[in-house]
This record gives sequence, C-alpha cells and structure tokens, in this order.
Amino acid sequence: MTENQPSRRGALMKLGILCNGLVAAVLALPVVRFLLSSVTRGREAGAWVSLGPAAQFPEGETRLATFRHPYGTAADGKTPDTACWVRHVDGDHFQVFAVNCAHLGCPVRWFPQSGLFLCPCHGGAYYRDGTRAAGPPERGMFEYPYKMENDLVVIQVGDLPTPGSSTARLGEGEKRSPCA
Repeated sequence: MTENQPSRRGALMKLGILCNGLVAAVLALPVVRFLLSSVTRGREAGAWVSLGPAAQFPEGETRLATFRHPYGTAADGKTPDTACWVRHVDGDHFQVFAVNCAHLGCPVRWFPQSGLFLCPCHGGAYYRDGTRAAGPPERGMFEYPYKMENDLVVIQVGDLPTPGSSTARLGEGEKRSPCA
C-alpha cells in the first residue's frame, strides 16, 4: 500500500467515530433543548381562566371551584382539571387559594365550623384569609391573582404554586405575593 491511501483499519476507525458522533449528537439534542428551554421560552404571564359568575360564590363564604388548566391537552385526561378555594370577602373582593398546602402540597380542606383550612398530611392549619395558623407550613396558602370581568371571577393560571416560584417569595414588610 502507498502512504497516500488510508488503510482499511484507519477507514473503519474513522467510520466508527463518525457513527458514534452522530449517535451522541442525536442523544444529546433533547438534553440540550431541556437545559436551554427556560432561557429560550421566556416567562409567559399565564392565562386567565373563568371560575364562574360571582353569584355562585355567596358573600362571606368559601367554596370549592374547579377549572381546566389551559395548557392541558386531550391526552392529559382529567389531569388538567384543577381545584381551588374561592373566598368571597365582600362586594367585588375575593381571595382565590390553591388547594395545595404550602408545606408539601397535600390538598387542604375547608372547615366552615372552625373557619380553618386543614391539611390532613402533617396537620397544617390556615385561617380563612389564607394566613398560616399552625403546623409545619412556613407561610400562608398560595393565592391566585384574580379579576372581575362581566360579573365573572377570573383567575390567572400558568405556573404551579410552589415556594420557590418568584411570585411566591415574601419580602420583609410586604404583603403576601400571589402565586399561580
């Protein structure tokens, strides 16, 4: 063989390296997309979803309401159906709480007799206005931003309510920030 012609061993080695490189690139693409998704996607403000007419929530009472998460797909089944607690304070003033406890996310229940939301998992308790009453949660309940449109209670959904969410952080002297 001449020095200008590659050997069979060298050609197969280069072909093997090329094939391994292609496989590595195909496997790395989803990982890279995942890592860059938060940067390239940006932060969406969230969608506004109607909970129903204000008359459905009597003044001075707290009621359970459900809504279909707007980012759900048909393949998700019942998963996007989400519950929340709606407290009609007075007039057009409402509070809409996520059904999840701020400790570990267990669903809380409303007990009108005591005026408390209670978490069955670890004994977390919240007053009717969502502030922490007792137990392991370090903060009050997560609250959805709401607005009134054509006598409908409409809430902003998008992010999951979690303690690490930028809208859920509490600053000194600040009121509880809504989170959704």
